[in-house]
Amino acid sequence: MTGYLTSLIAIITREALRFVHQRERFVAALVRPLVWLLVFAAGFRAALGLSIIPPYQTYITYETYIVPGLCGMILLFNGMQSSLSLIYDREMGSMKLLLTSPMPRWWLLMSKLLGATAISILQVYAFLLIAGLYGIKMPAAGYITVLPALIVAGLMLGSLGLLLSSFIKQLENFAGAMNFVIFPMFFLSSALYPLWKMAESSELLHDICAVNPFTHAVELIRFALHTQFNGAALGWTLLAAAVFTAAALWGYSPEGSGIRRRS
Repeated sequence: MTGYLTSLIAIITREALRFVHQRERFVAALVRPLVWLLVFAAGFRAALGLSIIPPYQTYITYETYIVPGLCGMILLFNGMQSSLSLIYDREMGSMKLLLTSPMPRWWLLMSKLLGATAISILQVYAFLLIAGLYGIKMPAAGYITVLPALIVAGLMLGSLGLLLSSFIKQLENFAGAMNFVIFPMFFLSSALYPLWKMAESSELLHDICAVNPFTHAVELIRFALHTQFNGAALGWTLLAAAVFTAAALWGYSPEGSGIRRRS
């Protein structure tokens, strides 16, 4: 048990030190959602004309509505960034050294996933702080009740990044793969506009958004920020996290790697 705890602390510390030394990564993680919040929100609010947004049944501004979606954006991009670091470590050889340690491979990968999730949550709270200074505030208790939702959503999106890194072998191929994952997941979700509004435009797009796991992660965060519980969103997010994690662990297993090498 001591070895498991030591390796967990060491990996999380390494991820934290890497993040501290990459200040531009922190700035980029905040600039992206802040641009959406401070610039694009005005145009979207005028176009959508939202005031009472089902199923919350409370008067909220459009800026308040998209804050949970932008929190999800931070978790999504950071999950992809953490997978990029895995590919870099593999090319440099440090990943091979890590995976050949005496600890089980699944524990090492889960430790990296936990470290990336912890960093993502810190970035989300920094964003919520800036949004609050801008005047976009949530219920006071919501900043506490949202923490479990952020953990679940962060693990789900981090495991997706872990899955991608198990199949992408070169840094040059990762940027294209990110574009095919991040932007469809973000825009085909309820991050920027509610699903009932999407249904007014296209039933097909509504159905795609409804099955998007990122939609359920955002709804889980949105309800939690309003001190409400969304059991369906929690269930679908946990299911997606379990599927992505199992697939990623198989991808990093000797069996999964061997099949890809023979192919």
